Amino acid sequence: MSGTTKKTIVPGGAEEYILECPQDIQAKLKVIRAAIRDVAPDAIETVSYFGIPGYCYEGYDYNGMFAWFSYKKPYIRLHVRPPVPQDHAAELKDCKISTGIIGFPEQDEVSAPLIKRLVLASLAEMKKGSKTHS
Repeated sequence: MSGTTKKTIVPGGAEEYILECPQDIQAKLKVIRAAIRDVAPDAIETVSYFGIPGYCYEGYDYNGMFAWFSYKKPYIRLHVRPPVPQDHAAELKDCKISTGIIGFPEQDEVSAPLIKRLVLASLAEMKKGSKTHS
């Protein structure tokens, strides 16, 4: 991931995104949001990057983005930096995995401890990447 394109990050919008999702999905998205906030309480929360809630720290490649979440039937999705999904494949055997997206079946419970492990791994990948010079 080159991360050469710099986008303007505008904080906010996560709560509105969650409220636009089906009611039975909202609680699960809130679990993901809270888990991300627990491991990265100072991260900027925004929907301005991909139109879905995402989290970043300034000064890193890819605008410092390291985690996002979204809902696309039939999956509640956690987006993280590669190779995090592949590195945790054994824990994610019931999920749909792509390069940077983990799809949790919408009927399953979302595990906050698992989300925290994945987000911490994504943060570590971000920190391994190049720091930008603003």
